[in-house]
Amino acid sequence: MINSWQKSAAVITRNEKWIPGGVVSLNRKSEPNICFSRGMGSRAWDIEGNEYIDYQAGFAAAFLGHNDPDVNAAVMDAIHGQSVLMGAGPTDLEGQFAELFCKSVPTAEKLQITTTGSEATYHAIRIARAVTGRDHVIIMQGGYNGWHNDVAGNVISNLEDVGPRVSRGEYPFDSLSAGIPEQHKALIHVINYNDLESVEYVVNNYPVACIILEPILQNIGIVKPENGYLEGLRRLADENGFLLIFDEVKTGFRHALGGYQSICGITPDLSTFGKAVANGYPMGVIAGKAKYMDYFVHPDKEKRVLIAGTFNAHPLTTIAAIATLKKLASAEFAVYAHVEKLGATLEAGLNDILSAYDKPFYTARQGSAFCVYFMDHAPKDFHDIALHNDAAFDKNYRHKLIAEGIFNFPLASKQGSISYAHSMADIEETLEKSKKVLSALLGK
Repeated sequence: MINSWQKSAAVITRNEKWIPGGVVSLNRKSEPNICFSRGMGSRAWDIEGNEYIDYQAGFAAAFLGHNDPDVNAAVMDAIHGQSVLMGAGPTDLEGQFAELFCKSVPTAEKLQITTTGSEATYHAIRIARAVTGRDHVIIMQGGYNGWHNDVAGNVISNLEDVGPRVSRGEYPFDSLSAGIPEQHKALIHVINYNDLESVEYVVNNYPVACIILEPILQNIGIVKPENGYLEGLRRLADENGFLLIFDEVKTGFRHALGGYQSICGITPDLSTFGKAVANGYPMGVIAGKAKYMDYFVHPDKEKRVLIAGTFNAHPLTTIAAIATLKKLASAEFAVYAHVEKLGATLEAGLNDILSAYDKPFYTARQGSAFCVYFMDHAPKDFHDIALHNDAAFDKNYRHKLIAEGIFNFPLASKQGSISYAHSMADIEETLEKSKKVLSALLGK
């Protein structure tokens, strides 16, 4: 395998002449910066010709696998049928998708379609402010909910910037971007996941419109809710009159057809979806209780929330989403049983390999999503990972796996994602190469 990636480096250099940073979404930049040219099923190839078993897949978007044949066939049918992006009036496809989606996610009474997950979270927060007449928002330290001003902070912070853990309190806004007004930052309150006392602290001190969070904190691997945490959020939202928003852009449709909310049994007021909903085609969804979704058509102009977008429900994206949801719901394909079996095998195999060493580790998994932490317990929150995970070893481990043809994003604590297209042979090869890499790193 070629590990110099000289052609990839040349692409970055060429792109930088026209694109600041050489990449159109700068959170894709990593070391090594590999230019991928194609993908099929569980595999991806770079422009050097190297082949990888892929556990990145568009930050977990391609849940059925790259270029799923059933999804692609539906898109090709739409192309050959001359589907049109008109920008005037409704389309039959968006209605078909909405009905299918709401039947798949029983807690969703109505929905609207966007092009990205960030747009969906943007609209969710805007609805919450319109409904409550309040401006303040609670977000999670270590979470990721998009690029806009309300959530563009505290994603993977240095502890020097946010300080030690506080409970009954909040963290400073660690901005991801210049250009966010200081007055706007004052509306955003950052707390740790699994910390109900700090939610109480914020709502007792500020007029809170909503809390938005991934129900499993997957931006920093797999951080699961402690017993009673999500139930506590639902109770606090009801008692204090703010909206509970689940950002299921990553968790939705990957863990269950009804989203993670169907697993945990908690009904949020609003939810956002993306990525797996259309198997990587660009779609975001905001869904939830009708009484809140209807603010998009509120009779009072002062309360009406705008939604617009030329490419919302683009016909090719929408037909891809319809085909994706149909395949996920199909008993014939049994998608969730398949990925659960693969995930359980990978988890057991990694535990067996790592237990041979003195190095602390913990393998976290939810269905097809997994993360190996080099710490001796399940992570509770961002600070827990920042203090205890051996990030340098984690990153080195990922780099060595990439050199062996196993691709997971080369940044410590990032989630790995199994797709429906992965096979047991892929898992066995991944375990074999993980064992080889760990032996080289740890001396056995």
